[in-house]
Amino acid sequence: MGDFDGLKAIVTGGASGIGLATARFLAERGATVACLDLNPDDVPEPLIGIRADVTDDATVRSAVAEAVERLGGLDILVNNAGIGAIGSVEDNSDDEWHRVLDVNVIGMARVSRAALPHLRRSEHAVIVNTGSIVAHAGVPDRVLYSASKGAVQSMTAAMAADHVREGIRVCCVNPGTADTPWIRRLLSQADDPDAELKALNARQPTGRMVSADEVAAAIGYLASPLASATTGTVLSVDGGMHGLRVRPR
Repeated sequence: MGDFDGLKAIVTGGASGIGLATARFLAERGATVACLDLNPDDVPEPLIGIRADVTDDATVRSAVAEAVERLGGLDILVNNAGIGAIGSVEDNSDDEWHRVLDVNVIGMARVSRAALPHLRRSEHAVIVNTGSIVAHAGVPDRVLYSASKGAVQSMTAAMAADHVREGIRVCCVNPGTADTPWIRRLLSQADDPDAELKALNARQPTGRMVSADEVAAAIGYLASPLASATTGTVLSVDGGMHGLRVRPR
């Protein structure tokens, strides 16, 4: 028997990276999982791929309704879909600010409000949001991304307070720099990819980037019945980047 036997889950951004790792983690432990993504054809079986654009409320509601119908209910929502941004406060246009906040913050709100009526019918209802270490730590050239993930962390606490008496838990995982396709694309665009990789590894006290599977395991814990007394919690999976102050080598 698995920890998630009989449970039904939706993972947004589930076709790659942390989202796909999370969907696989849940499915391997007994859950039935639908991945909402712009590229549902990239979602492998036995996961269910459904097209969704988190910036469009109508398609979000349609995708969530389809997922619930195909799953036979909903117990777990993992709000993972998100995009990045690079630059100081001077470097991103208004359009880019609106685009990133629309995906990373309002997108989570859209999916959550579409899922809540179904979660209220579950005896094990939980929402896990994917945040970032940049909600805590000032990282160079990440102002817009940091603003969006700081909002995700605050939104998590407020949602947890709003829905705790309905039996719906809401938590957040804050990864450090994770070794995902997005990070690899950034590295490929750097003037010196090897030096940039060393810098990304070095800024985490463990000396390496976090893996998508490590983040998925943390999301899985918060989503599981083992965490039934845990809500409003932010779990950092960042190689110690948030809390440790180690001496230079």
